[in-house]
Amino acid sequence: MRRVLKPGGKLVVLEFSKPKKTWFKGFYNLYMKTIAPKAGEWLSKNKDAYQYLNNSVNAFPEGETFLHILQQTGFTETTLERLSFGICTIYCGIKPRV
Repeated sequence: MRRVLKPGGKLVVLEFSKPKKTWFKGFYNLYMKTIAPKAGEWLSKNKDAYQYLNNSVNAFPEGETFLHILQQTGFTETTLERLSFGICTIYCGIKPRV
């Protein structure tokens, strides 16, 4: 991503994440592990696609870990903002001008 940005360009990534609030985490896990795959199987006849979403969310390096990766690859002014009780996060970084 950094390679294709212009110097001074801003990277914005919207990614699913795992909620941190205990009261919401249980519902979220039930939905992602059980309800979404079953609904996907019923609606699209493709349960695996909806199971893949949960696996992808669990594998993504979220929060400060992803910010560290952005910094290690040369982005500056990295930030994150959690949305919707933590089920998604916006990550931002700037490609340096030099």
